[in-house]
Amino acid sequence: MATVRLKKGLDIHLLGAIGSNEIAAVDKPKTVAVTPDDFHGIIPRMEKKEGEHVAAGEPLYHDKNHEVIKVVAPVSGSVKEIRRGERRHIDAIVIVPDGNDETVTLDLKRPVEEVLLQSGLWCMLRQRPYDVVPTPGVKPRDIFVTAFDSSPLAPDLDVVLGDKSKYVAKGVEALKGLTDGKVFISIREGQAIDAPGAEVNTFVGPHPAGNAGVQAANLVPVNKGETIWTLDIVTLARIGELFTTGQVSHDTVVAVNGEMVQQPRYAKTVMGADIETVLKNELTNVAQSRIISGNVLTGVKVEIDQWLRAPYRHITIIPENNKPDEFMGWASVNPNRFSIYHTFTTWLVGLSKPRSMDSRIKGGERAIVRTGEYDAMLPMDIYGEFLIKAIISGDIDKMEQLGIYEIAPEDFALAEFADTSKLELQRIVREGLDRLRAEMS
Repeated sequence: MATVRLKKGLDIHLLGAIGSNEIAAVDKPKTVAVTPDDFHGIIPRMEKKEGEHVAAGEPLYHDKNHEVIKVVAPVSGSVKEIRRGERRHIDAIVIVPDGNDETVTLDLKRPVEEVLLQSGLWCMLRQRPYDVVPTPGVKPRDIFVTAFDSSPLAPDLDVVLGDKSKYVAKGVEALKGLTDGKVFISIREGQAIDAPGAEVNTFVGPHPAGNAGVQAANLVPVNKGETIWTLDIVTLARIGELFTTGQVSHDTVVAVNGEMVQQPRYAKTVMGADIETVLKNELTNVAQSRIISGNVLTGVKVEIDQWLRAPYRHITIIPENNKPDEFMGWASVNPNRFSIYHTFTTWLVGLSKPRSMDSRIKGGERAIVRTGEYDAMLPMDIYGEFLIKAIISGDIDKMEQLGIYEIAPEDFALAEFADTSKLELQRIVREGLDRLRAEMS
């Protein structure tokens, strides 16, 4: 076991943290939805129609280019709606649960890859390069599993795992058969895990130390022509449970927290459950709340009548702040105004104090100025600012030379938060990865 100490990055402390590890049971969801956009790299082709019955674990759609990749229903019920957007893009597949426990049982005598593809858990894996659902038949060099989340108000994955931790070893056994390399599991300092067959390493440092891609870059970076997979410990346990019972568990524990939540807590529900049921009227003010499925850096804004988005770990609720006018504005000397620089008096109080932050960007887009602020937030051996410029300019050769094969949009989320140029770095990285993938295919 090695210990990797990261100095770059930043822990953001927000109001509304969970104070207890107790898990609250919530009502059964009124509706459950699967959102195809959560599984990047897949072009959905429906296998079910509106009004048809579906069992938990039964395929809803497959990938157009690789029909063996299935996305399955999390619950048993009827397909209420296939919601479409512009150009008939599938925005969500809405299921009304019937209350039955009808679940598909898979034949575990088949090859491991085939079982994962049929179960829907394949879609929970991510491949680098490109940060997409892995291509079937391509053997990864190594597999990297993160056992902790370092993002703001992140859930404790040990709590999310609960008694499912007993399946981790079985998950490692299943994945080891899919690679000629190693299965790496990264833990935080003081954390313990029972995972025979895996190489366990400890990471110490601020966010994004919990990102699997950052961990891979500091252990064995991915180079051009190589493929690695990344996932979290909860997905690993689901894989282990699948190869123990023959069924996929779609139950999940999510952290419901943030400044606008009356009682921050853990809640046990189902993958893709409707937000309204999970929140259980816990919002202090719905109209003034920004509901985020995920964390504040990488999550997706959702409405109260929408659903949990993959990977179903976290709901953060912060002030929307529709009245941005403030006394003195940027000239304010209020020590509660947050800044990672010495722009305000934040540094006098310290950055570890939990603070109130709303959804405002607080500035307009500006030209990129080389200040080194991206590099300070990115504990990877790449030049972030030069890479972003290469992506914007469409210079594929430069993108390759500067390490685009190692990264995913989430790795630049903290740099986007700190960016004085106010650029949408995650969107830029996503577009660059998609452009590169299209060129290489």
